[in-house]
Amino acid sequence: MNSAVVVFPGSNCDRDLAVALQLVTGRKPHMVWHRETELPDGIDVVGIPGGFSYGDYLRSGAMAARSPVMRAVSEAARRGVPVLGICNGFQVLTEAGLLPGALMRNSGLSFVCRPVQLSVENSRTLFTSGYRQGEEITIPVAHHDGNYQADAETLARLEGDGHVTFRYAGEVNGSAHSIAGIVNASGNVLGMMPHPERAVEQAHGSADGRRLFEGLLATVTA
Repeated sequence: MNSAVVVFPGSNCDRDLAVALQLVTGRKPHMVWHRETELPDGIDVVGIPGGFSYGDYLRSGAMAARSPVMRAVSEAARRGVPVLGICNGFQVLTEAGLLPGALMRNSGLSFVCRPVQLSVENSRTLFTSGYRQGEEITIPVAHHDGNYQADAETLARLEGDGHVTFRYAGEVNGSAHSIAGIVNASGNVLGMMPHPERAVEQAHGSADGRRLFEGLLATVTA
């Protein structure tokens, strides 16, 4: 599986994501700078990492969503290439219009950084096939603007169509319906606030995140 990790000024989880992808796939990802206008040929998966792209000026992810590389990412997504956005990457995907809704300031107005329990709400996606439906997993979060919000119609559609992939098992940031991750209507774009790349080895305190990458590898290369 050939993967690419997009790097913006202020990204600080790009190496973590690259290490997780290489650990599972055995292949070093392409690191793609935000000013590039094309992705490398033959890319099977695109990752947008966490961090503080462009210093989180304006709104988190707003400036990164308008980087030259995002046109190529959007085109890849339309072709069906899987795109994974983690934390700031989730914010970028909503700002780019690749996922609905928005990530707002945490309800407690504080940065949240700790392991959290998630419920796997849909195990039938490209990204979640390594989990069991309803399973509880432990993945860390680290964000200040992770409060997912959308209008009532959008929330109803996400729930009704099975597009909610992960849900917080307890209160974390005030997200509507405790949503922690969603996929687009085509199922090939996932945004999630928790960091699976920080939970790929038992030394991390949990290896539950590794199964996301293993499931993705299995479905993409099947």
